[in-house]
Amino acid sequence: MATDFEKKAVLDCSDFVVLGEFIPGIVQEIRYYSSFNFVGDRIDGYEEPCALLLKEAARALKAVSNEVNVMGYRLKVFDAYRPATAVRHFVMWGIEDLDLRMKPYFYPDLMKQELFSKGYIASRSSHSRGSAVDLTLLDMRTGKELDMGSPFDLFSEISHPDSTLVTEEQHQNRMLLQDVMVRNGFVPIDCEWWHFSLKNEPYPDTYFDFPVSSAYLKR
Repeated sequence: MATDFEKKAVLDCSDFVVLGEFIPGIVQEIRYYSSFNFVGDRIDGYEEPCALLLKEAARALKAVSNEVNVMGYRLKVFDAYRPATAVRHFVMWGIEDLDLRMKPYFYPDLMKQELFSKGYIASRSSHSRGSAVDLTLLDMRTGKELDMGSPFDLFSEISHPDSTLVTEEQHQNRMLLQDVMVRNGFVPIDCEWWHFSLKNEPYPDTYFDFPVSSAYLKR
C-alpha cells in the first residue's frame, strides 16, 4: 500500500521540466504518443509529443548534451517520464490483447510474455519515477542517428549493450553514448542500449501518474 507521501506525490508535477525548453537543441521523437511502437497505438497518458523529466535528471542530461555537442552530436530522446497509466496499458496489452501486428518490427523472436520475463517491459517502470530516459545520438554533420546496431525498442539480444551481434563500430557508438551518460550520473541496464536512469534518484519509491503534457506542468 502506498504511503501518504506517495499518494500525494504521485500527481505532483512541480519538480518536472519540459526537456525541449530546458535543453536547447534536443531532438524528440516520442514514440508512445504515436502508433509506431510495440503496441501499435498511442499509449494511455501521452497527451502531447514532448519529453518531461525531473529537474535533477534534466540537469544531468543537460550536462550530457553540452558534452556531446562539443563532440559534434545532439541528443535524440524517444521517451522520458512515463505515467503509471501508460505502464498499466503495457501490462494489460501483454495479458489480454491478442494483437500481434507489431511483432515483426519490435519483438520478432519473442512471445509477448517474454517481454516481461526478460526485463524489456516492467510492470513498475523506472520511467514513472521521473528519472529515466531513452535516447540516442544524432550526428550534427549528417543529421542522422548514429548506427547502434539495432533500433529503439527492438526487444532482442542484439539490443543488449554488450551484444556480440553488432559490428565494432556499432559497439563503439553504444559505448560513446553509455560513457558520457555514466560520466554525468546515469546508469545503464543490461538489455537495452538506449535506456538510462539517474543514479541518485530523488524519488526512488514514487511512481508518478500525471499525463505527458507541457500544458499540465504549466497549470
